[in-house]
Amino acid sequence: MMVEENSRSWRFNRQISVSVLVQLVFLASLIVGSWVNLQRQLDLLQRDVAMLVQSQVTLQQRLESLSAKGIKYEYRLRAIERRVGTAQIAEESFDRDL
Repeated sequence: MMVEENSRSWRFNRQISVSVLVQLVFLASLIVGSWVNLQRQLDLLQRDVAMLVQSQVTLQQRLESLSAKGIKYEYRLRAIERRVGTAQIAEESFDRDL
């Protein structure tokens, strides 16, 4: 009887051990799967951040170009206004002389 109880006890413990082993393997596979998924998400995030930085650089270059064009047009307008003002003054003095 004692041998039979020991045999049952050993069989029961072996079943628990197999169950624990299966659970540990399952847990390890979940951890590895989560790690792989996290790495993939980090790679996607890194790609998105790189694209955002590149877009920011491109936008900054465009803004600098527009700013330079705006300054150039402002000087042109000032020159035109001076010429128009000078022409108006000359026209007024010409009209007065007549």
